[in-house]
Amino acid sequence: MQELEGRVAVVTGAASGIGLAMTEAFVAQGMKVVMADVEEDALAAQATRLEAAGAPVLGVLCDVTDPAAVQALADATIDNFGGVHVLCNNAGIGPSGPMLETTPSEWQWLIGVNVLGVAYGVTTFAPLMVEAGEGHIVNTASQAGLMTTVRLGMYCASKHAVVGLSESLYRELEDTPVGVSCLCPELVLTNIFSSQRNRPDWVEVEGEEPAGLPNPEILEYLATHGIDASNVADAVVDAVKADRFWVFTHDVTLPQAMRRFEDLQAGRNPTAGDGALD
Repeated sequence: MQELEGRVAVVTGAASGIGLAMTEAFVAQGMKVVMADVEEDALAAQATRLEAAGAPVLGVLCDVTDPAAVQALADATIDNFGGVHVLCNNAGIGPSGPMLETTPSEWQWLIGVNVLGVAYGVTTFAPLMVEAGEGHIVNTASQAGLMTTVRLGMYCASKHAVVGLSESLYRELEDTPVGVSCLCPELVLTNIFSSQRNRPDWVEVEGEEPAGLPNPEILEYLATHGIDASNVADAVVDAVKADRFWVFTHDVTLPQAMRRFEDLQAGRNPTAGDGALD
């Protein structure tokens, strides 16, 4: 996948944040992009803006927790562009707060989007890529998939699952022409921690400040230390071209990830670090 011009990318969560930045980066590479998102108005606005600028994009309303909707996304991609070469399973939510104050339905929503959404993307699109003899899959995890924090317990759990899924997928596809990347950004200037805006009505919450509300400390740190999503998108493009699995965006990520193995080697219980998410 060293040459992206004329190829087709599918990006979920494409109406904002990292997904929108990846869409714009792929368009800049000469790719056609199918933009999938659950936020209808935002999706329409961004797709219209890009189309007006001459970008070959297609907006598709898609709830990644619904396997039928993901299949419809694949059908729309094939019908309009004839194939798919890059898939970015990027849609995600980031509720924060103590796990002891969460509800079962909050967990169902989180796992549905962050884990099953990735799984459905993989099981729907990867066979098409294997059959076509080329392709690359990018799964958006997080630095929180490589370390833990008391502020984002549910989120960490889901992103650890994405890391494990992605590593296993890489091994499963290692002898095929389909590559896999696992994106693990730290803090990026997006709305990931304001996920309550898309919370379905069936999700029950407890208390006046349910876990889905953004953590003020995280939002403050994000505003002052978060990087622009375009930097993440550029790293993704480079990883796809280089067939590189790990995609890190911050120097702190590797030391944070290694702390677990240092604890293991030392025979000690998990220790806290000094990163932004601790």
